[in-house]
Amino acid sequence: MSVLPRALDAILRIRQEDDSDAAPESGFSVTVDCDTGNEYDGRMGVRISSIFVILVGSLIGALLPVFLARGTKMKVNGSAFFVAKYFGSGVIIGTAFMHLLSPAFDALKSPCLDGPITDYDWAAGICLMTIFVMFTIELLASRFDFFGHSHSETKASDPSLDVLKKGSQSSPSPVLDIEAGDRNKENGSDGLNLPTDVSYPPGGEDHLGHQREHTDDDSYSAFAAQMTALFILEFGVVFHSIFIGLTLAVAGDEFTVLYIVLVFHQTFEGLGLGSRLATAQWPRSKAWMPYALACGYAISTPVSIAIGLGVRTTLQPGSPKTLIINGVFDSISAGILIYTGLVELLAHEFMFNSYMRNAGLKVQLYALGCVALGCGLMAVLAEWA
Repeated sequence: MSVLPRALDAILRIRQEDDSDAAPESGFSVTVDCDTGNEYDGRMGVRISSIFVILVGSLIGALLPVFLARGTKMKVNGSAFFVAKYFGSGVIIGTAFMHLLSPAFDALKSPCLDGPITDYDWAAGICLMTIFVMFTIELLASRFDFFGHSHSETKASDPSLDVLKKGSQSSPSPVLDIEAGDRNKENGSDGLNLPTDVSYPPGGEDHLGHQREHTDDDSYSAFAAQMTALFILEFGVVFHSIFIGLTLAVAGDEFTVLYIVLVFHQTFEGLGLGSRLATAQWPRSKAWMPYALACGYAISTPVSIAIGLGVRTTLQPGSPKTLIINGVFDSISAGILIYTGLVELLAHEFMFNSYMRNAGLKVQLYALGCVALGCGLMAVLAEWA
């Protein structure tokens, strides 16, 4: 009886050895198709039309808020800017995570890449380093005169901001704001009284709501922080717009869907940038700057589409070199917009804004709902672009 188990055990060992030897020959193999990503299939007329359609959408999103805010002859409800401001903040945050950071992970972890670039999560690492660099830049900008700023310019009143502050006078002390809030509560006012001061920095120069003396240095620090935040935001959205324009130029079967989605994408993103440019406190000598920044954003994608069409026969969006370039710049842009969206926009607007801190719960939830709506729309658009 002991011979039978031994024989069975020997047979099983032989079969296992045979299976292990045959496994490499009969096992599954995965083939990665690393094409160039250039699926250009003609339709030149439609592709050329995308240049002008996206340009118009981008101009509407970025320039319209600036014109409405700074046009002295136009009457605009401050509530519209309130909605646009917080909706735009949500758009920027949604773009950072869903349209930049996620594609950066995909690009830098592509199976078509090999070498050291695949040994580390460079998308997250570059994004993290960018956030620290952005904070350092803003810290230095608040201490050194990088913008040729004159103290007298900051004190000068800008009549274009009257449209945003209509019917609202900034109180010299936050105590008056609190008392006003208490009086509203005592009167039983349940209406949605949105704050009309939507300028940047939120709540004026005193972000923390502490009563203090406003010196020239304080005014300059606020101006420098404002300028740095706006230029950082502009840099992030422009680089992102350039790459998506190149992608659209040589898209294949998905061109029609991508075309439609990018029209909305660029319009909403432009609204996020334009609302910030419109509500910023620009000195009179730099009154032209918000228009220039808005136009710079608006032409970035159309110009990149035109360039993509010009090199349509040689452009290779799916090549290893292009994947690395896209992944690195998407990571940098993601870090810029994450820092701007969470620190400059959400934290300053909700935590350091005396209006929002003293506003009722309905106003705060309404603002948060606008942020969520903008972020949600960009998350939905990320399904296609």
